[in-house]
Amino acid sequence: MLPNLEPLSPQQCMQAALQEAQAAATAGEVPVGAVVLRHGQIIATGRNAPIGAHDPTAHAEIVALRAAAQALGNYRLDDCELYVTLEPCAMCAGAMLHARLARVVFAAADPKTGAAGSVTNLFAQAQLNHHTQVQGGLLAEASAQLLGQFFQTRRQQKMVQRMQTHSLRDDALRTPDARFAQLPGYPWAARYVSDLPALAGLRMHYLDEGPPSAATTWLCLHGNPAWSYLYRKMIPVFLQAGGRVLAPDMPGFGKSDKPKKDSAHSFGWHRQVLLEFVERMDLKNVVLVVQDWGGILGLTLPMAAAQRYKGLLVMNTTLATGDAPLSPGFLAWREMCAKNPEFDLARLLARGNPQMQAEECAAYMAPFPDAGHRAATRAFPPMVPALEAADGAGISRQALQFWQHEWTGQSLMAVGMQDPVLGLPVMRALQKNIRNCPEPMLIEQAGHFVQEHGEPIAQAAVRYFKL
Repeated sequence: MLPNLEPLSPQQCMQAALQEAQAAATAGEVPVGAVVLRHGQIIATGRNAPIGAHDPTAHAEIVALRAAAQALGNYRLDDCELYVTLEPCAMCAGAMLHARLARVVFAAADPKTGAAGSVTNLFAQAQLNHHTQVQGGLLAEASAQLLGQFFQTRRQQKMVQRMQTHSLRDDALRTPDARFAQLPGYPWAARYVSDLPALAGLRMHYLDEGPPSAATTWLCLHGNPAWSYLYRKMIPVFLQAGGRVLAPDMPGFGKSDKPKKDSAHSFGWHRQVLLEFVERMDLKNVVLVVQDWGGILGLTLPMAAAQRYKGLLVMNTTLATGDAPLSPGFLAWREMCAKNPEFDLARLLARGNPQMQAEECAAYMAPFPDAGHRAATRAFPPMVPALEAADGAGISRQALQFWQHEWTGQSLMAVGMQDPVLGLPVMRALQKNIRNCPEPMLIEQAGHFVQEHGEPIAQAAVRYFKL
């Protein structure tokens, strides 16, 4: 630089460093920029480039120091100053001390790796044979804002990428698509969501058929050990009537990702996933269609956003409030699951539904190629709240009050009369606790999985909820 030029002000120097930081951000690097001055004039610049250069040492300060040393023909920079937009790390601080810089000025502090006072202060080590003056805070807000915008954009980009790719978490399994090929009576396109906060990146499958502007949205929630396949006989009826149908597979079931550990499953977590799903899809004019765990969980949902719901179609389920004994049938089911956790689902469906084809029964086993995929089917039976302090019991008691006193929508009940687990006695008790719930439809040949006889139930529901 020419000696007669006016020295740059500290603000001008840091503004030049911020321009370098912005250029780094444009290139996809963390936005940190640096300039080296001699006699008040910039002799070298640097910007972060470790990603592009494949160089872990290519921090803005190192790049600027190298350029300054080349410009002066000397690795000693004892009459130079360096301005940088972020507090130097230990590597960069060491390089500055080796270069014997006279002064270092930084903008924003770095509470994670800063080596000029935030985490440690290498510049304050009295044992070193050179001491560089250091000053922080110049245009700190501008630097922090630039960094904040960069990392916010990168988080958003990663979220979009996760939504597009639905990458599999290390602690989960994903059933191969081939297991679901050509399932009888299940022609609908798979849809996935993984950006619900409660999912934490797990991929959840759901069906979404029919016009989004439909007058009625049927939200169909399955239980254990079923999945959305359970509603294949009801969905066409709802669609033919002009409705919209959403049928999610809860995490651990169907085409959704399956956490490897049984302990990953809890009442509160699954309820939160469903609450976020309803909000994410912005569902309105909802008829809630529930059975088994779809009701144990699903009946706790409307009180959180009652304006979204206009109706309830409830089949063979209960509200587990923890202050009343569970039915003998359910206790027997839970005991069977404990003794035989890998029971054959196809055989279970065939035994209770002799009208089903073998291929239909086998479809219930499709999500579970081995025992590793079955954490949810093992975890759900003991998850049903049996004590007042159990997870889900308190919220279920609140839901009970809601259905007794606050529910203003229509209700329709259908009961599979051959169900030994949640049959007519359980459903009669539930009917009494749902405000204005009429006499139930009694499906004489249906068992626990009453949706396997679901076509006439769906037809009755379409007529009823149009009233």
